[in-house]
Amino acid sequence: MAEYKIYFKESVEKDFRTVPKKDLQKILFRIEALAKDPRPPGHEKLSGQEKYRVRQGRYRIIYSIQDKELTVWVVKIGQRKDVYR
Repeated sequence: MAEYKIYFKESVEKDFRTVPKKDLQKILFRIEALAKDPRPPGHEKLSGQEKYRVRQGRYRIIYSIQDKELTVWVVKIGQRKDVYR
């Protein structure tokens, strides 16, 4: 299977600023893993959207997948209360 390229929406940089460094490394590792498998065990498709959610500890990573272009766009990172607004 071909590897996907990871892209970040500009607003994700702001999301990263609120995450403690110890959690940030785990989140980035989880995002890197999406390049190999964008639909890992435990992922969920968000209802009514073409986006997916994967958990990393108490944080959620919201992303979209473009299979034809082999890209994954990370659109939001945050804790549960922050992500679903």
